[in-house]
Amino acid sequence: MRFRATVENVAIFCRIIQAVEKLQRKCIIKFTENEMHIICNDDANEGGIQVWSVVKVDSIFTNYRIQSNANNQITVALSTEALLSSLRSSSASASSTAAASSILPAYDADELVMKLAKKNDQAVLSFEMFGVSRSGRKVRVTHDVRIEVMRPAEVDKLREPLCPEPDVHILLPPLQKLRTIVERLRPLSDVLALRANNSGKLQIAISTDSVKVETQWIGCANPSLRQAQVEEEQNVDPEPTEKPDPEKVFAVLVSVRSFLKFLNSHVVSTTTIACICQNHCAILYVYIGEVADAGGVLTFYIPSVIED
Repeated sequence: MRFRATVENVAIFCRIIQAVEKLQRKCIIKFTENEMHIICNDDANEGGIQVWSVVKVDSIFTNYRIQSNANNQITVALSTEALLSSLRSSSASASSTAAASSILPAYDADELVMKLAKKNDQAVLSFEMFGVSRSGRKVRVTHDVRIEVMRPAEVDKLREPLCPEPDVHILLPPLQKLRTIVERLRPLSDVLALRANNSGKLQIAISTDSVKVETQWIGCANPSLRQAQVEEEQNVDPEPTEKPDPEKVFAVLVSVRSFLKFLNSHVVSTTTIACICQNHCAILYVYIGEVADAGGVLTFYIPSVIED
């Protein structure tokens, strides 16, 4: 089993891990020949939120080499905090905050190499940084992140949540602005209603015995994801279908805290599409780059809250 790659786009890798680090203490990373999958599926997650992401290898890595007896796939479980710390240590540019930048080492890495290694009988993901200090001296720093290499039988048991066909797809406003609004709603309610229709209307609302608040956007785009993908893959012309009432509103109730955890992905998001499966779940696609040429996508599954 061998794995080695140069992390070319440290900032994006760092932001992806930053987006999932608040979700759970450990994550699963599956490396294949062309993709990196980052999975957070711990049942202990508050609200049952899960993340299943796919990132194209060439959007982050160069000199990428992988070899294993499991179809050249390697799957590991590791600490998200330790991984984020190693990535942040490579360069101040990898950090998205001034506060984090201020505590980073006084050097910038010219090259960051990530490789699978074994030290003292412990499997690690080793990060070797080669660079120059601010005083002009050459620097070589190594950070080791302890990992658990998963067996193929364990990997085969990993399954994305089964969800019904979404009732509506809608393009979300910038997540940073959305986060500001939801932060203000958090002290007022534990549950948030996410509503949308197929004519570009999006609503976020809370309702309790003492307060009702609703924020609405109009003119949002309604992309058609699944049907467009099927038609493109099968190279067929779209069949005329009876369209539902575009004004009909579909809704799902979700945990405010779970929704805020999803909104941490604002650090990596350029385009985010929300899919509502009425009274079942919200599926949120956070694209790394523009949709047409995305370097990957983080998919968040937030189950509905059943109110008494």
